[in-house]
Amino acid sequence: MPASPDQRKTHPDALPLLALAALGVVFGDIGTSPLYTLSACLSVLSLPPTAANLLGMLSLIFWTLVLVVAVKYAGVVMRADQHGEGGVMVITALASRTALGSPRTRRWILILGLLGASLFYGDGVVTPAISVLSALGGLTVASSAFKTLIVPLSLGIIVALFLVQHRGTGAISRWFGPVMLVWFVLLLISGGFWVVRDPRVLAALSPVWALRFLIRQGLHGLAILGAVVLAVTGAEALYADLGHFGAPAIRSAWFVLVLPALALNYLGQGALLILHPAAAANPFFKLFPAWATLPMVAVSGIATIIASQSIISGAYSATRQASLLGYLPRLSIIHTSSSERGQIYLPGLNWLLMVAVVVVILVFRSSAALSFAYGTAVTGTMVFTTLMVYFVARYHWKWRLWKVGLFSGFFLLLDGVFFGANVFKFAAGGWFPVTIGLAAFTLMATWRRGHDLLARASSPQARSLSEFLAALPLPSITRVPGTAVFLTVRPQGVPHALLHNLKHNKVLHERVVILTIQFEDVPRIAPDARSTLEDHGQGVYRLTARYGFMEGVDVPGLLAAAPLGFPWNPMDTTYFVSRQRLVPTRAAPIALWRQRLYALMLRLSANAIDFFRLPASQTVELGDVIELPSQAQLAGGAQNPR
Repeated sequence: MPASPDQRKTHPDALPLLALAALGVVFGDIGTSPLYTLSACLSVLSLPPTAANLLGMLSLIFWTLVLVVAVKYAGVVMRADQHGEGGVMVITALASRTALGSPRTRRWILILGLLGASLFYGDGVVTPAISVLSALGGLTVASSAFKTLIVPLSLGIIVALFLVQHRGTGAISRWFGPVMLVWFVLLLISGGFWVVRDPRVLAALSPVWALRFLIRQGLHGLAILGAVVLAVTGAEALYADLGHFGAPAIRSAWFVLVLPALALNYLGQGALLILHPAAAANPFFKLFPAWATLPMVAVSGIATIIASQSIISGAYSATRQASLLGYLPRLSIIHTSSSERGQIYLPGLNWLLMVAVVVVILVFRSSAALSFAYGTAVTGTMVFTTLMVYFVARYHWKWRLWKVGLFSGFFLLLDGVFFGANVFKFAAGGWFPVTIGLAAFTLMATWRRGHDLLARASSPQARSLSEFLAALPLPSITRVPGTAVFLTVRPQGVPHALLHNLKHNKVLHERVVILTIQFEDVPRIAPDARSTLEDHGQGVYRLTARYGFMEGVDVPGLLAAAPLGFPWNPMDTTYFVSRQRLVPTRAAPIALWRQRLYALMLRLSANAIDFFRLPASQTVELGDVIELPSQAQLAGGAQNPR
């Protein structure tokens, strides 16, 4: 299981700075979990904070951190990288390529990976809400008079956070790492202070207490696990942000600071409650003296904003990847940094997320109530990640069957137990993130199916480009100066825009470039493998360009770098793009409601001019009204544009 070349390139001198930066991006979510996890565990079954109960719950929390984050993600999952990149989309692509078996097996792998990616959106909506509500909940520790201000202040912070997204995070993100460093040091010190006051709590480091607690609680223990899993929300970020910082930096930050700080803080909360059971309502803020309560509310508020920002940025990146892989329509993407490719802003998604988070806060109104909605989506994603690791380990890393079976079986059981525990919370709020995830899955699956059918319906396949040119009376067609670039999704055949231009304008440019952009299921494509050119004679060329799903497309920049074989003048070039409008029909092999949904997504998709960075004054857009083909037409290869 060799490390990727990108991981081996991390220079030792750069490791501390990368680890510091990772604190602000990777560990924001999991780092703010102590705000609400232990209190949620106590409230699930209204258990009294006795020493036996606390030691059992703390042991469950500690060993969940060790097994899920340290062993599963830091130890194994992070090795499933492609060119140093990670994430649900990456491991799904890797699993689907390396798995042996029928196309049906690969299809199911893609479906499972898509479900895991979809559940991320449910997590992305709940995380900002529960984090901010938990941080501001500390105000009630200072004075009960602040209770009525928590929801309005939370709404104000969330709305402000989404309103500034268009400005980008480059100017402030450099402070994320240092701020989270202060946060984790505070977790370490505050927890350590109370552990010294009552060292008996260190007994929770033994898994015996976790087992005793589960045996004693019986089936009720499953409900407790639904709260324990809150301690590892954000674990997926270790893998998702692999490409930004590299595995050595992320692992260093986790093992050197984050894990010790989290473990000691949870133990400190337990020690506090053993000595002062009345602090059970909000043990985190009770760790600090009364004079430090309001300053800690401010610090925790900043930490939760950073955690929320990381989730929002992650949602932008995941959505962009899904779009480039063909699971979502073209999206309006604004690059907020001229130097950092990964800093992007998606206006439509931004407002959808803001509305969803505001609704969550208004409906649940407290972190305690929201804890019931948290965890279902997270544990679902964990299950799907383990399934993907099975295929990668078995067929890519060539693990022996007993080894991959032992690992996958153990973590499928563990993840399944956590997921099952969250089923108990479904009616109390777990339905909310699951509904969001299923809605996202429906959108992605519908777009992929509809787009495949539309591509087969709208691209002529009867003749190849060479056959088309041979039958074309080129001497009698007027050739106008300049270069025409026709964008098409099909690697073969003749673009509709070219046919329309010949039919209506009856001219052909001196040089015609048929450009196909292909997005591969790898993060990036090497520059020397970017494009290939076919010369079909008569000044007609087919240019195929390949991009990874973490790359953006700049067509003029592509043409400037491609070996075209003729002098290219960017000011003497006209770009032709097609835009289809779908008419639903009962004959198509897809339900009418999904056709209407696909048609709506098609209308709302971003303009090709913006997506491909085409100069608007040099671009011609031609449209088609089209029906999806019937099953008989698909079998016969018939076309049905109107």
